[in-house]
Amino acid sequence: MLKVATVVLTILPLFAASLPAQAPKDYRQSIETWREGRIARLTAPDGWLTLVGLYWLSPGTNRFGTASDNDIVFPASSGAPAHVGRFDLSAGQVTVTVTQGDVRIEGKPVHHLELASDASGNPSELRLGHLLFYVIKRGDRLGIRLKDSQAAARIHFKGIEHYPVDPKWRVVARFEPYRPPKIIPIATEAGTVAREPSPGALVFEHRGKTYRLDSLTEEGTKDFFIIFRDGTSGRTTYGGGRSLYAPPPSPDGTTVLDFNKAYNQPCAFTPFATCSIPPPQNVLPFAVTAGEKTYPAP
Repeated sequence: MLKVATVVLTILPLFAASLPAQAPKDYRQSIETWREGRIARLTAPDGWLTLVGLYWLSPGTNRFGTASDNDIVFPASSGAPAHVGRFDLSAGQVTVTVTQGDVRIEGKPVHHLELASDASGNPSELRLGHLLFYVIKRGDRLGIRLKDSQAAARIHFKGIEHYPVDPKWRVVARFEPYRPPKIIPIATEAGTVAREPSPGALVFEHRGKTYRLDSLTEEGTKDFFIIFRDGTSGRTTYGGGRSLYAPPPSPDGTTVLDFNKAYNQPCAFTPFATCSIPPPQNVLPFAVTAGEKTYPAP
């Protein structure tokens, strides 16, 4: 689960002047290199383009397979058996029992096993042919996320359109810590709401006005994770908002926000993701004409 932080950005000539000098050609190349890495992650055999199913579990037995009489019906194109087995949910714990098909975890056959969810940081990843599936936890809900390395979205990926790289959208933000950490609600596309601690804020100005953005932190990184909407959302960029990372503040309390690295959330590519929704304070009233543009609806 994402851990929330608050960020306040300030886009001012003063801040811009404090940015490290970087030749425009070198800067453009650094953004292109970042984009290549982004596309590589997106199109990986287990990337977001492979997500083909999300099934919320009910207490008790949840039978799964491609047959229509299952509680969880995998796509016919998945190649899974008609009746693979069942997921049993009891007291917040999920157990899988396999009756058909060669289901494996780390190469070892699975017949009956208690599963760890993604909330553990190391979910039990079940594999069946070109399928990958595991338990996710969102609020009080537990579900099965299904990925297919042969998914049409991955095989027929169209690439991503971007705004032209523009150094003016590479700005410095001043970090203002919250003491104690602030708790803010973060809603998700799955209909859940998490109350997350925010360690602080980053401050910026745009055309003479000051704006604040709440940010998130994620396990495994010290970077700020920011979700936001702006004047381009639902027009030239994904309506649900975009995401952006920023490094932790330097000793002078500032960090760099590069909106040229603003990217679409997974929900822009698949209806089966559980993306965070930018909170009201993260809706910017101006257009951020940088980063990724809208991807064709899945």
